[in-house]
Amino acid sequence: MAFTHSRHTIVTIDGEDISPFTKNTAWNDTADSHDVTCYGKSRHVYEGGLGDGKCTISGVYDDGATGPRAIIKPLVGTVVVFVWKPEGAGTGKPGDTVDVLVTAYNESSVVADKIMWSAELQMSDDLVTADQ
Repeated sequence: MAFTHSRHTIVTIDGEDISPFTKNTAWNDTADSHDVTCYGKSRHVYEGGLGDGKCTISGVYDDGATGPRAIIKPLVGTVVVFVWKPEGAGTGKPGDTVDVLVTAYNESSVVADKIMWSAELQMSDDLVTADQ
């Protein structure tokens, strides 16, 4: 088993690399579950359905032209391409690409810390998982 450090992770949204401002990516790939249980069974029987998923990304605020506020905030309510490379860039490393609806952009200020940001992304349409 080979462990990989998260510091190599790359995330882009709408073609913009936001990795330098991102500290956490929560990738939640799911599918619908359909109950197809019929008479005579003592336990539920399920079939899989359509894929779905959400991502939450978050990190340290930066108000520059290439920071998360400038890049992500204007995207709320739009569908854009999101790319997640959990092991970083390189031949043979995994990568995921999916259209996402940007459903939220949040900022939080704590008196004794840096301003933080987070964004909620709803996967939309096909998810492409492939080695780079």
